[in-house]
Amino acid sequence: MFNKLKTDTLNWIMIVGVILLIFEVIFHFGGAIIPAIFSAIFAYIGWKNFQQLWGKVLFWIFLVFFIFSILNLWAVRFLIVVVIVLWLKDYSESKKTKDLEPILPSNIINAEKLIKLKPLFENKLFEDAQTEDMAYQWRDVNIHGAIGDRIIDLSNTVLPNDTAIISIRHLVGNIEIYVPYDVEVSIHHSSVFGRAHIFDEKDMNLINKSLLYQTENYDTTYPRVKIITSVFSGDIEVKRI
Repeated sequence: MFNKLKTDTLNWIMIVGVILLIFEVIFHFGGAIIPAIFSAIFAYIGWKNFQQLWGKVLFWIFLVFFIFSILNLWAVRFLIVVVIVLWLKDYSESKKTKDLEPILPSNIINAEKLIKLKPLFENKLFEDAQTEDMAYQWRDVNIHGAIGDRIIDLSNTVLPNDTAIISIRHLVGNIEIYVPYDVEVSIHHSSVFGRAHIFDEKDMNLINKSLLYQTENYDTTYPRVKIITSVFSGDIEVKRI
């Protein structure tokens, strides 16, 4: 459905959604945004203590409040209407047209083979994620999430004699990355609210800032790991192990 839209159309949909969100903040003193934020915080507290009864109760109650608060946002209602309209349009067009199979010239042979690999992490919106405690095969990391911690321990794997990539985009939660001493590191981290502990460097007031560090021999030595992270609210810790 969305893959049939032009990029400009998708951009305009997102721009209108952002404008509606801004109007709601300005003219309705936050509208349903503030209840949604508080509900998300208490739902996260419940999730972190989900093994206890009060944690389960707290999580489910405030998850329901969070969903209703999100549905009350003008921007979300607009996006729901857009999805319904696009689905009806797509359904109508599917009834009028038939699928056509492409006819390739007989002398063109697609002999290229692709190997599908299992990612090291799956995207998780409301769960913690961490590498295994035992040895595992390395795969470059490219994930996003909403709530929870992300822990990556590179001491239990063998990095390639190249540049390993770790890319994490997150909303609320902490990021911890443990790096062996013989691995060079480049870290590019951005945060709206949080703190950073990167080796011996500390930033205890990381508010709407970006940090960029790399070890002395990063440009010339392998193996090395490039870490790119962004978080709305949370701490990052990168340390040797």
